[in-house]
Amino acid sequence: MKASDLFVRALEQEGIKYIFGVPGEENLDFLESLRPSTIQFVLTRHEQAAGFMAATIGRLTGKAGVCLSTLGPGATNLLTSAAYAQLGGMPMVMITGQKALKHRRQGHFQMVDTIEMFDPVTKLNKQIIDGNDIPALVRDAFRVAEEERPGAVHLELPEDVAHEEVEGAPLLVTNPRRPIAEEKAVRIAVAMIEAAKHPLILIGAGANRKRTSKMLSAFVEKTGIPFFSTQMGKGVLDERHPRALGTAALSANDYLHCAVEHADLIINVGHDVVEKPPFIMTQGQQKVIHINFSSAHVDAIYFPHHEVIGDIANALWHMGERIQKQPHWDFSYDERVREELRVHMEERAHDDHVPMLPQRIINDLRAVVPEDGIVTLDNGMYKLWFARNYPCFLPNTLLLDNALATMGAGLPAAIAATLVAPEKKVVAVCGDGGFMMSAAELETAVRLKLDLTVIILNDRGLGMIAWKQQAEGLAPFGLTFGNPDFVALAQSFGATGHRVREARDLHAMLTACLQEQGVHVIEVPIDYSENDRVFTKELQAKICPR
Repeated sequence: MKASDLFVRALEQEGIKYIFGVPGEENLDFLESLRPSTIQFVLTRHEQAAGFMAATIGRLTGKAGVCLSTLGPGATNLLTSAAYAQLGGMPMVMITGQKALKHRRQGHFQMVDTIEMFDPVTKLNKQIIDGNDIPALVRDAFRVAEEERPGAVHLELPEDVAHEEVEGAPLLVTNPRRPIAEEKAVRIAVAMIEAAKHPLILIGAGANRKRTSKMLSAFVEKTGIPFFSTQMGKGVLDERHPRALGTAALSANDYLHCAVEHADLIINVGHDVVEKPPFIMTQGQQKVIHINFSSAHVDAIYFPHHEVIGDIANALWHMGERIQKQPHWDFSYDERVREELRVHMEERAHDDHVPMLPQRIINDLRAVVPEDGIVTLDNGMYKLWFARNYPCFLPNTLLLDNALATMGAGLPAAIAATLVAPEKKVVAVCGDGGFMMSAAELETAVRLKLDLTVIILNDRGLGMIAWKQQAEGLAPFGLTFGNPDFVALAQSFGATGHRVREARDLHAMLTACLQEQGVHVIEVPIDYSENDRVFTKELQAKICPR
């Protein structure tokens, strides 16, 4: 068989259902091998979007998503999505084409050193020089991409290698068990928790990746210890829980941080170094237990006092078996913080102002989206509002990026989420800036006949940077632009367009769109004046509960 046939058979062996990408002439053998296979090839309008889709497949399933590009400009367009997957801990395998290794006829046309280019943003990065190596390279690529900490892997397939005749078969797919924590480390952690007076649980991105929800929930139910999460740890535990203190959307100065500062022990579950730390450790202020698959990356702001290294869920189970509720534990202060935060979150959640306020938009969306519905976010000011004000009830139901934090990923992520879970309601929330970076993928969604709703928050500018510019006392400059008629744009792609004119419109539009088939786009004018009132003034001047 051709090497490209063997490659596709190896991908089928890995259980791959979709490959996203934009092929070129260097991929033609691979594309022909893909044609009769069980794998669906999804032609996207941009390679970067293909990478975002593949990474989201990995994020939602734990199984590496796959994307494809040609050499040169196709490969360079994958770089941002490679970094997105690598920093975000999302398993992804990228396949790029290349000119023939042995008989090049076009000199260096379109050629860049793709291997050198991808090296800083991948876990594994190889050029295939012998088609007979494909079974081992593919198996290794998926193993490396999926094992903790997950990330991006790149394989370059030159066109002459893809075409050569080979023998062989895909390797067996195995799922090795992860190492478990040392018993002594578990005992020490339990003793530290039982000795504390105000322990507090922090849930990080690592806890969201490997489905630790069940064991962490059992631990909280047995101990009653309050918890909060980072942005990418949202949803591991139901945020309606009476011990939930919300999300550290900001690094400091929120009401939540009052509870963090009051705690004498932080149980940090699934800490990921790429996320902005939700608290700053200082010598002697509080102790920190690090529970994770790997040891801590120690620096000036994170230096845990004890580490429990191994499978997180297993470690939590062992700790839960040993730990006993202590009469000296006192969570009364956390309850006051929770109530203070609840009252603050409800401010302006029903405000009729147009352009709409972030609080009202989020309130209406949460009221309409089912418990298991998936909301994907692009990157912008609204991400902070969603992280803070949008309660999650199940893991991976709010997909935001607090790692690379790139614009342009919201719509592609929603397309992938709809393919993975077509039975669920999926809503993409994008700023006008981020949406226009991937707007062409509306055609992809329509072509695939997806049921998907896209909200475009229109402020005619880069809202987050404008807020930071204002906070630094700088004059407004360089952050505004014009926008197309988003309703007409949606219709030109074959989607249905809607525009909010009164605040009450949004709830009704969302309800209707989620009940109807097809791709729907809702343009929502947004007023970001609340950024300054809430984040710059009110929270900076807050007084922690006594």
